[in-house]
Amino acid sequence: MTLQVKPGTTWDEVYARARAAAPEAFDADRILNLHDGEWQRTGQPGEHVNPVDGAPVQGPPRVTHDEAAGAVAHAHREHDEWTAVELDERKSRVQAAVDGLAEVRDTLALLLAWEIGKPWKLACADVDRALDGVRWYLGEIDRQLQGRTPLPGPVSNIASWNYPMSVQVHAELVQCLAGNGVVAKTPSQGGFHTLTLAHAVMRRSGLPVTLLSGVGSQLGDVLIRSEEIGCLAFVGGRANGRKAATSLADTGKRHFLEQEGLNAWGIWDFSKWDELAAHLTKGFEYAKQRCTAYPRYVVQRQLVPDFLEMYLPVVKGLRFGHPLAVESPDDPLPDLHFGPLISATKAADLRAQYDEGVTGGGIPLYRGSLAQGRFLDGQDTSAYAAPAALLEPPQSWSLRHSEPFGPLDSVVVVDNEAELLAAMNASNGSLVASVATDDLDFGARVAEELQAFKVGINKPRSRGDREEVFGGRGASWKGAFVGGDLLVQAVTEGEGQLYGNFPTYSAYPEKV
Repeated sequence: MTLQVKPGTTWDEVYARARAAAPEAFDADRILNLHDGEWQRTGQPGEHVNPVDGAPVQGPPRVTHDEAAGAVAHAHREHDEWTAVELDERKSRVQAAVDGLAEVRDTLALLLAWEIGKPWKLACADVDRALDGVRWYLGEIDRQLQGRTPLPGPVSNIASWNYPMSVQVHAELVQCLAGNGVVAKTPSQGGFHTLTLAHAVMRRSGLPVTLLSGVGSQLGDVLIRSEEIGCLAFVGGRANGRKAATSLADTGKRHFLEQEGLNAWGIWDFSKWDELAAHLTKGFEYAKQRCTAYPRYVVQRQLVPDFLEMYLPVVKGLRFGHPLAVESPDDPLPDLHFGPLISATKAADLRAQYDEGVTGGGIPLYRGSLAQGRFLDGQDTSAYAAPAALLEPPQSWSLRHSEPFGPLDSVVVVDNEAELLAAMNASNGSLVASVATDDLDFGARVAEELQAFKVGINKPRSRGDREEVFGGRGASWKGAFVGGDLLVQAVTEGEGQLYGNFPTYSAYPEKV
């Protein structure tokens, strides 16, 4: 089987489409930064490669500390002007942005495929989810803003690379709708072309948005501690989250920091294996490169044979490879569970962590091969990782208490409820967890003891939007909870308690 990149979807063709859609933001050789109200050729692009095929592309143009400080000062002035704009006008401009993004939906999705390796259907879903979510807020915002006012300064957005549209752009549009200016930093690992096109549409629609690229360690104090910043919205790992929280400690600044956690399935007195297989198959979407993925299974000892009989066909049947490769030019883009990881370095790390677990005494349960993937002849596959799994990983394993952020699973065997809880709570807090059990009373009881914000009984949980609250327990979240009404409350001021994980108290809505 000889594959080729589907005509019309090569990187050069997709970049040309983006440039035609937003010539103000894309030069022939690089993307621009958006600050001081204009797209500007500031910053020095770094070296970068597409994870899909390892081809070099221009990296994000990194601005200096002083350039970022000037951009934030200007964003604050825009924020003050925006707070005086009537809600009906804000709604009109946000709606225009949503309509404009819908017009370039396919280009945004193709950029996601190249930049961060999302298969076509998942890339489209990322864009569609962002737009559908904002449409919901447009219908609810009059009610949500009753008695509330914008923050004293713009919201600073520092987000991970994996969901540029459905997490970052979605949040920014709601922040603008609520009356705030927006400052956003592009992730260094990927997604910066997608965000550039999205912000060009948003700026054309009259929204007060600023988009900068730069090194986090150099811009952190500007984007986090500046007096002009009214709130920090952060999505990323615990190490960078701790740095952000430490930087905020003496400021009293509004914040919500979404961080990683080891989400787990607990399996106890269970028999509906076909249903669980469907959930686990879907769970491998995007190679588990998301904060609500489940890389850990905690299994009752007597159920281990049944679990493996279900699990092994799942991992053996996963489809992965080049997200834009087809046999014939007329073929549709492939329906894959995942493409590459975000980088060759990440793929190498996962392989090393698997070997580390085996060397430490873990049982090699499954290790797939890249020969099972769909690739072009001679293609660079260094950013790809086949699914793998360890049974009973050693206590000393570097991933014993943290998430792999890739298709590397681990299975822990337990004999009683206390061991089940200990193994599922291994990472000092997580965003989601699930219990697979035929005994619903057992599931409800265990759910109350799990240090996860959302717990599913015989179903997975996801980030959620609209009516559903999202947050985390323990070290997986700091600051205000978001989602639905609470997302609007997090970026506005008004009466009432702000729910979340804060240094001085911990208040939770009822478990969802």
